Amino acid sequence: MIHEINLIEKFRDTNFSIVVSQDRIQLHAVQINSDLHGQICEARVVDEFIQKKKRLLGQKGVLRFNDRICVHNDLEIKKIILSEAHKSKLSIHLCVTKMHQDLKRMFWWPKMKKEVAQYLATCLICQKAKIEHQKPARMLQSLDILVWKWDNITMDFVFGLPQTIHKFDSIWVIVDKLTKSANFLPINIRYSLEKLIELYIREIVRLYGVPSSIISNRDPRCASRFWGSLHHALGAKLRLNSTYHPQTDGKLERTIQSLEDLLRACVLEDSGSWDQYLPLIEFTYNNSSHSSIGMALYEALYGRKCITPLCWFETRENLILGPEMVQQTTEKIKMIQEKLIMTQSRQKSCTDKRRQPLEFQEGYHVFLKVTPTTIGHVAYQISLPPFLSILHNVFHVSQLRKYISDLPHVIMPDTIQLKDNLTYETMSVQIADKRIEQLRGKQISLVKVIWNEDTGHTTWE
Repeated sequence: MIHEINLIEKFRDTNFSIVVSQDRIQLHAVQINSDLHGQICEARVVDEFIQKKKRLLGQKGVLRFNDRICVHNDLEIKKIILSEAHKSKLSIHLCVTKMHQDLKRMFWWPKMKKEVAQYLATCLICQKAKIEHQKPARMLQSLDILVWKWDNITMDFVFGLPQTIHKFDSIWVIVDKLTKSANFLPINIRYSLEKLIELYIREIVRLYGVPSSIISNRDPRCASRFWGSLHHALGAKLRLNSTYHPQTDGKLERTIQSLEDLLRACVLEDSGSWDQYLPLIEFTYNNSSHSSIGMALYEALYGRKCITPLCWFETRENLILGPEMVQQTTEKIKMIQEKLIMTQSRQKSCTDKRRQPLEFQEGYHVFLKVTPTTIGHVAYQISLPPFLSILHNVFHVSQLRKYISDLPHVIMPDTIQLKDNLTYETMSVQIADKRIEQLRGKQISLVKVIWNEDTGHTTWE
């Protein structure tokens, strides 16, 4: 009898009918009936189309089309069917195509696929979680063609380099927008703002004067009030890119890629600290031809390429002095401007083929994309809730997704603490388990961490 009691307790929460006799237990399966069939039959009474086709009704009073149940024009019944096919535990938020394929095997009604697409478009979970499989929603916006050298500059930082004997572990990259010539300044990530400002004046202002505008990302060294005050005092306008969109200027990213390639080549060929090669890397980069301007960067900056051992055979007859150099320099600037216009036009044409325009109207509700690690056609100012007041309220269009409203939606903010760079840190809830693993003859302790109390997400760390 104890064994029978244990079985009863084991199956207590299951859908079985249990009969206990003197020497055995009988289990009877419980038949589960759905009331959906009855609702479809009741709805046909008020459906004029079904009433006209009454002679075609099949068994149990259901009209069928190609062996599929014809669903009447009843919004409540359609909503029940769509909800079961999309939100149940056996069909977890399928896409439009898969959900339509599943439904059309059993049901039919006019414009079914269109209504399935409309239903999925208003699903709050899908709007928040699904990846958009479509062209990026922004058109390429070219910057204005500049007038003179080192009048507009861009800047960024390269972090994470090995520390040298001179305590350098980062590179400050500053690029002229017109000639594309660059300065690579070794720095330490712990440099104070005062130290960076001193270096900026010594290496940039001393050689090229004060630029009229500076395009930079939202690094704290550039976005701070003190740094902005310095630019204002020098008469320069600091133009920051939109929040969490680091590709304001693709040329700067390309310059950093070239810098990293040259750094790797130097370190692999001649061992040593990377900072000792940085001056030669800067010379090599600036003295080489650039595709967008059609000449060497130093040639655009100074009127001719700098001399290297390959140029020693040139005679003085080839030298250009005086007014001729001034005239040629002016002509080269005009040629650079024309080439930049052609390059930007070609890049915009090629890029826009893979993109689609997207604009938001004032008053729209949007989803803002975040990650676990200028106002115009491509950026929008968002009215943020108070708990996100630490964030800059201008976002690039690629980070926004239009919200499609539905009356039952109740949107609560996610319980995460966002940083000013739109990242958040996942905190562990508790340690659930621990074990010892053998790896190469060593014992390694691992713990099972629960990261989310609601979902129970765990990992071994």
